[in-house]
Amino acid sequence: MDFVYKVNEGRPNIVDRHKNGEIHLLINTPLGRESYYDERIVGETAYRLGLPLITTLSAAEAAIGAIEAIGNRPLQPVRLQDLYPH
Repeated sequence: MDFVYKVNEGRPNIVDRHKNGEIHLLINTPLGRESYYDERIVGETAYRLGLPLITTLSAAEAAIGAIEAIGNRPLQPVRLQDLYPH
């Protein structure tokens, strides 16, 4: 995991790294008025590029746990109906 500059903190920043294809998952937990601009531009950029965006610490923790549990194994799709037939 890398930490990246916010847009107003310098370069290369999050948008630069987006555009360079260096980011595959975003975890952005905005706090306060100062982060409003970054929150908006990061969200818009993620949407345009089709990148997953996590915006809460609890969701980030869950996603990281799931990624660690999966490891390098290939994913096998499972229908919810097969897991919960009734």
